[in-house]
Amino acid sequence: MGIVVNSYFSGAGLFDIGLSLGGLEVNQSFELDPVCCETQRLNFSHAVRECDISNKLVLDESGCDVMVGTYPCTKYSTAADIHGTRTGDELFLHFFRHIAIKKPEVYVIENVPGMKKFPVVMEAMTKLPDYYVSVFCPVKAETWLPQRRDRLIIIGSKKVFNWREPEQGKRLSLKDVIESNPEIEVPEYVYKRLKGGYRDLPIISDPEKDDIAPTCMAHYAKDKGTRLVRDRAFPGEYRPYTVKEFARLQGVPDSYKFSGTDNQKYKMIGNGVAVPVGEWVAGEIRRYFN
Repeated sequence: MGIVVNSYFSGAGLFDIGLSLGGLEVNQSFELDPVCCETQRLNFSHAVRECDISNKLVLDESGCDVMVGTYPCTKYSTAADIHGTRTGDELFLHFFRHIAIKKPEVYVIENVPGMKKFPVVMEAMTKLPDYYVSVFCPVKAETWLPQRRDRLIIIGSKKVFNWREPEQGKRLSLKDVIESNPEIEVPEYVYKRLKGGYRDLPIISDPEKDDIAPTCMAHYAKDKGTRLVRDRAFPGEYRPYTVKEFARLQGVPDSYKFSGTDNQKYKMIGNGVAVPVGEWVAGEIRRYFN
Protein backbone atom coordinates (compact mmCIF):
# COMPACT_ATOMS: atom_id res chain seq x y z
CA MET A 1 0.00 0.00 0.00
CA GLY A 2 1.19 3.50 -0.82
CA ILE A 3 0.94 6.73 1.16
CA VAL A 4 -2.68 6.88 2.32
CA VAL A 5 -4.66 10.13 2.49
CA ASN A 6 -8.00 11.05 4.07
CA SER A 7 -9.51 14.17 2.50
CA TYR A 8 -11.87 16.45 4.45
CA PHE A 9 -14.23 19.11 3.05
CA SER A 10 -13.22 17.62 -0.28
CA GLY A 11 -15.77 19.37 -2.51
CA ALA A 12 -15.84 18.05 -6.06
CA GLY A 13 -12.46 16.38 -5.55
CA LEU A 14 -10.14 18.78 -7.40
CA PHE A 15 -7.41 18.66 -4.75
CA ASP A 16 -7.79 14.88 -4.68
CA ILE A 17 -7.15 14.77 -8.44
CA GLY A 18 -3.81 16.46 -7.83
CA LEU A 19 -2.93 14.23 -4.89
CA SER A 20 -3.72 11.14 -6.97
CA LEU A 21 -1.78 12.38 -10.01
CA GLY A 22 1.11 13.07 -7.63
CA GLY A 23 1.23 9.44 -6.52
CA LEU A 24 -0.74 9.40 -3.25
CA GLU A 25 -3.58 7.02 -2.44
CA VAL A 26 -6.79 8.76 -1.41
CA ASN A 27 -8.50 6.35 0.98
CA GLN A 28 -11.59 8.27 2.09
CA SER A 29 -13.08 11.67 1.36
CA PHE A 30 -15.67 13.52 3.43
CA GLU A 31 -18.03 16.10 1.96
CA LEU A 32 -21.46 17.52 2.82
CA ASP A 33 -22.75 18.51 -0.62
CA PRO A 34 -24.53 15.62 -2.42
CA VAL A 35 -23.71 16.87 -5.96
CA CYS A 36 -20.03 17.12 -5.05
CA CYS A 37 -20.16 13.59 -3.62
CA GLU A 38 -21.80 12.28 -6.79
CA THR A 39 -19.09 13.98 -8.87
CA GLN A 40 -16.39 12.26 -6.82
CA ARG A 41 -18.07 8.88 -7.19
CA LEU A 42 -18.13 9.32 -10.97
CA ASN A 43 -14.35 9.69 -11.01
CA PHE A 44 -12.79 7.92 -8.01
CA SER A 45 -12.91 4.41 -6.58
CA HIS A 46 -12.20 5.45 -2.98
CA ALA A 47 -14.91 5.68 -0.32
CA VAL A 48 -16.82 8.98 -0.54
CA ARG A 49 -18.75 9.74 2.63
CA GLU A 50 -21.53 12.31 2.43
CA CYS A 51 -21.62 13.78 5.92
CA ASP A 52 -21.44 16.87 8.09
CA ILE A 53 -17.93 16.76 9.55
CA SER A 54 -19.01 18.92 12.48
CA ASN A 55 -21.30 16.07 13.61
CA LYS A 56 -19.06 13.12 12.75
CA LEU A 57 -16.93 11.15 15.19
CA VAL A 58 -13.23 10.92 14.37
CA LEU A 59 -12.71 7.36 15.55
CA ASP A 60 -15.18 5.83 13.10
CA GLU A 61 -12.73 6.52 10.24
CA SER A 62 -10.04 4.23 8.89
CA GLY A 63 -6.43 5.17 9.47
CA CYS A 64 -4.25 7.20 7.14
CA ASP A 65 -0.76 8.65 6.84
CA VAL A 66 -1.89 12.10 5.74
CA MET A 67 -4.92 14.26 6.53
CA VAL A 68 -5.85 17.00 4.07
CA GLY A 69 -8.33 19.72 5.02
CA THR A 70 -9.75 22.25 2.57
CA TYR A 71 -12.49 23.71 4.76
CA PRO A 72 -14.59 26.52 3.18
CA CYS A 73 -12.83 29.83 2.62
CA THR A 74 -15.78 32.17 2.02
CA LYS A 75 -15.65 33.79 5.46
CA TYR A 76 -11.88 34.30 5.34
CA SER A 77 -11.68 35.92 1.90
CA THR A 78 -11.39 39.62 1.09
CA ALA A 79 -14.50 39.26 -1.10
CA ALA A 80 -16.47 38.67 2.11
CA ASP A 81 -15.73 42.27 3.13
CA ILE A 82 -18.23 43.45 0.50
CA HIS A 83 -21.09 41.75 2.34
CA GLY A 84 -19.70 42.18 5.86
CA THR A 85 -19.26 38.41 6.25
CA ARG A 86 -15.50 38.24 6.71
CA THR A 87 -15.95 36.81 10.17
CA GLY A 88 -14.17 33.47 10.00
CA ASP A 89 -16.02 30.38 11.15
CA GLU A 90 -15.52 27.38 13.39
CA LEU A 91 -15.20 24.64 10.77
CA PHE A 92 -11.42 24.74 11.20
CA LEU A 93 -11.94 23.37 14.72
CA HIS A 94 -13.39 20.16 13.30
CA PHE A 95 -10.31 19.55 11.17
CA PHE A 96 -8.18 20.47 14.20
CA ARG A 97 -10.17 17.87 16.19
CA HIS A 98 -9.34 15.20 13.60
CA ILE A 99 -5.63 16.01 13.68
CA ALA A 100 -5.51 16.12 17.48
CA ILE A 101 -7.23 12.75 17.90
CA LYS A 102 -5.79 10.78 14.96
CA LYS A 103 -2.31 12.37 14.97
CA PRO A 104 -1.39 11.56 11.35
CA GLU A 105 2.22 11.64 10.23
CA VAL A 106 1.46 14.68 8.03
CA TYR A 107 -1.44 17.09 7.77
CA VAL A 108 -2.13 19.66 5.04
CA ILE A 109 -4.43 22.68 5.11
CA GLU A 110 -5.47 24.74 2.10
CA ASN A 111 -7.31 28.05 2.31
CA VAL A 112 -7.17 31.66 1.16
CA PRO A 113 -4.36 33.99 2.32
CA GLY A 114 -7.02 35.93 4.25
CA MET A 115 -7.04 33.16 6.83
CA LYS A 116 -3.81 34.68 8.17
CA LYS A 117 -5.91 37.60 9.44
CA PHE A 118 -7.43 35.25 12.05
CA PRO A 119 -4.80 34.65 14.78
CA VAL A 120 -6.87 32.05 16.63
CA VAL A 121 -7.18 29.92 13.49
CA MET A 122 -3.49 30.27 12.64
CA GLU A 123 -2.45 29.44 16.21
CA ALA A 124 -4.57 26.29 16.22
CA MET A 125 -3.26 25.11 12.87
CA THR A 126 0.43 25.93 13.33
CA LYS A 127 1.11 25.32 17.06
CA LEU A 128 0.00 21.72 17.49
CA PRO A 129 2.39 19.93 19.88
CA ASP A 130 4.70 17.35 18.29
CA TYR A 131 4.39 18.85 14.78
CA TYR A 132 6.87 20.87 12.78
CA VAL A 133 4.92 23.30 10.63
CA SER A 134 5.69 25.14 7.39
CA VAL A 135 3.46 27.88 5.94
CA PHE A 136 3.49 28.71 2.24
CA CYS A 137 1.73 31.91 1.22
CA PRO A 138 0.94 32.83 -1.41
CA VAL A 139 1.04 29.67 -3.49
CA LYS A 140 0.19 30.99 -6.94
CA ALA A 141 -1.88 29.00 -9.42
CA GLU A 142 -0.24 31.02 -12.20
CA THR A 143 2.93 29.00 -11.53
CA TRP A 144 1.21 26.33 -13.64
CA LEU A 145 -2.03 27.78 -15.02
CA PRO A 146 -3.29 30.95 -16.75
CA GLN A 147 -5.32 31.91 -13.66
CA ARG A 148 -4.54 34.37 -10.85
CA ARG A 149 -5.37 32.43 -7.70
CA ASP A 150 -3.35 32.81 -4.49
CA ARG A 151 -3.65 30.27 -1.71
CA LEU A 152 -2.32 29.51 1.75
CA ILE A 153 -0.88 26.03 2.31
CA ILE A 154 0.08 24.77 5.77
CA ILE A 155 2.00 21.50 6.12
CA GLY A 156 2.60 19.91 9.52
CA SER A 157 4.82 16.85 9.99
CA LYS A 158 6.10 14.82 12.93
CA LYS A 159 9.69 15.09 11.70
CA VAL A 160 11.70 18.12 10.68
CA PHE A 161 11.71 18.36 6.90
CA ASN A 162 12.76 20.85 4.27
CA TRP A 163 9.47 21.36 2.44
CA ARG A 164 10.17 23.11 -0.86
CA GLU A 165 8.32 25.96 -2.55
CA PRO A 166 6.71 25.27 -5.93
CA GLU A 167 9.08 25.79 -8.84
CA GLN A 168 8.14 27.84 -11.88
CA GLY A 169 7.93 25.64 -14.94
CA LYS A 170 6.19 25.95 -18.30
CA ARG A 171 2.79 27.49 -17.69
CA LEU A 172 -0.30 26.53 -19.65
CA SER A 173 -1.46 29.47 -21.79
CA LEU A 174 -4.96 30.90 -22.01
CA LYS A 175 -4.98 29.84 -25.67
CA ASP A 176 -4.54 26.23 -24.51
CA VAL A 177 -7.62 26.55 -22.31
CA ILE A 178 -10.06 28.11 -24.79
CA GLU A 179 -12.36 25.84 -26.80
CA SER A 180 -12.27 26.30 -30.58
CA ASN A 181 -16.04 26.02 -31.09
CA PRO A 182 -17.65 26.70 -27.72
CA GLU A 183 -21.34 26.16 -27.17
CA ILE A 184 -22.48 28.79 -24.71
CA GLU A 185 -25.35 31.22 -24.47
CA VAL A 186 -24.50 34.80 -23.52
CA PRO A 187 -27.05 36.15 -21.03
CA GLU A 188 -28.40 39.66 -21.71
CA TYR A 189 -26.99 40.91 -18.41
CA VAL A 190 -23.48 40.30 -19.78
CA TYR A 191 -24.01 43.00 -22.39
CA LYS A 192 -25.57 45.26 -19.76
CA ARG A 193 -22.45 44.90 -17.61
CA LEU A 194 -20.21 45.60 -20.60
CA LYS A 195 -22.10 48.87 -21.10
CA GLY A 196 -21.57 49.92 -17.48
CA GLY A 197 -24.98 48.91 -16.17
CA TYR A 198 -23.53 47.40 -12.99
CA ARG A 199 -21.20 48.60 -10.24
CA ASP A 200 -18.20 46.84 -11.80
CA LEU A 201 -17.10 46.31 -15.36
CA PRO A 202 -16.19 42.75 -16.35
CA ILE A 203 -12.60 41.52 -16.18
CA ILE A 204 -11.77 40.66 -19.78
CA SER A 205 -8.93 38.33 -20.75
CA ASP A 206 -7.58 38.04 -24.29
CA PRO A 207 -5.99 34.73 -25.34
CA GLU A 208 -4.18 36.48 -28.20
CA LYS A 209 -2.34 38.67 -25.68
CA ASP A 210 -1.39 35.71 -23.47
CA ASP A 211 -3.47 37.17 -20.64
CA ILE A 212 -3.91 35.43 -17.31
CA ALA A 213 -7.53 35.01 -16.28
CA PRO A 214 -8.75 36.26 -12.89
CA THR A 215 -9.60 33.88 -10.07
CA CYS A 216 -12.29 31.34 -10.85
CA MET A 217 -15.07 32.10 -8.37
CA ALA A 218 -18.02 30.00 -7.26
CA HIS A 219 -20.14 33.14 -7.77
CA TYR A 220 -19.70 32.66 -11.52
CA ALA A 221 -22.67 30.31 -11.25
CA LYS A 222 -24.83 33.37 -10.52
CA ASP A 223 -23.16 36.04 -12.64
CA LYS A 224 -21.18 35.08 -15.72
CA GLY A 225 -20.65 38.74 -16.62
CA THR A 226 -17.87 39.33 -14.09
CA ARG A 227 -15.21 37.44 -16.06
CA LEU A 228 -15.22 37.33 -19.85
CA VAL A 229 -12.90 36.06 -22.55
CA ARG A 230 -12.37 37.79 -25.87
CA ASP A 231 -13.76 35.70 -28.72
CA ARG A 232 -14.22 37.41 -32.08
CA ALA A 233 -16.73 34.76 -33.17
CA PHE A 234 -19.31 36.17 -30.73
CA PRO A 235 -21.33 39.40 -30.94
CA GLY A 236 -19.39 42.17 -29.25
CA GLU A 237 -16.30 39.91 -29.28
CA TYR A 238 -16.73 38.87 -25.64
CA ARG A 239 -18.35 35.90 -23.92
CA PRO A 240 -18.31 33.99 -20.63
CA TYR A 241 -16.09 30.95 -20.07
CA THR A 242 -17.61 27.55 -20.76
CA VAL A 243 -17.71 24.93 -18.00
CA LYS A 244 -14.89 23.03 -19.69
CA GLU A 245 -12.74 26.18 -19.91
CA PHE A 246 -13.47 27.02 -16.28
CA ALA A 247 -12.33 23.52 -15.31
CA ARG A 248 -9.21 23.78 -17.46
CA LEU A 249 -8.32 27.05 -15.70
CA GLN A 250 -8.22 24.96 -12.52
CA GLY A 251 -6.06 22.29 -14.17
CA VAL A 252 -8.86 19.70 -14.30
CA PRO A 253 -8.38 17.05 -17.03
CA ASP A 254 -11.07 17.01 -19.72
CA SER A 255 -11.82 13.38 -18.80
CA TYR A 256 -13.08 14.42 -15.35
CA LYS A 257 -16.88 14.23 -15.13
CA PHE A 258 -19.02 16.69 -13.18
CA SER A 259 -22.51 15.97 -11.91
CA GLY A 260 -25.35 18.48 -11.85
CA THR A 261 -26.37 21.51 -13.89
CA ASP A 262 -23.92 23.89 -15.53
CA ASN A 263 -24.41 26.37 -12.70
CA GLN A 264 -23.65 23.66 -10.14
CA LYS A 265 -20.54 22.76 -12.12
CA TYR A 266 -19.31 26.38 -12.17
CA LYS A 267 -19.83 26.53 -8.40
CA MET A 268 -17.99 23.27 -7.72
CA ILE A 269 -15.07 24.30 -9.92
CA GLY A 270 -14.87 27.79 -8.41
CA ASN A 271 -14.82 26.32 -4.90
CA GLY A 272 -12.11 23.81 -5.79
CA VAL A 273 -8.35 23.76 -5.37
CA ALA A 274 -6.22 24.12 -8.50
CA VAL A 275 -5.12 20.60 -9.42
CA PRO A 276 -1.38 21.38 -9.80
CA VAL A 277 -1.32 22.62 -6.19
CA GLY A 278 -2.34 19.11 -5.14
CA GLU A 279 0.35 17.60 -7.38
CA TRP A 280 3.01 19.83 -5.82
CA VAL A 281 1.87 18.90 -2.29
CA ALA A 282 1.83 15.20 -3.23
CA GLY A 283 5.37 15.40 -4.61
CA GLU A 284 6.63 16.96 -1.40
CA ILE A 285 4.83 14.37 0.72
CA ARG A 286 6.39 11.56 -1.32
CA ARG A 287 9.81 13.12 -0.69
CA TYR A 288 9.05 13.21 3.03
CA PHE A 289 8.10 9.54 3.24
CA ASN A 290 10.94 8.40 1.01
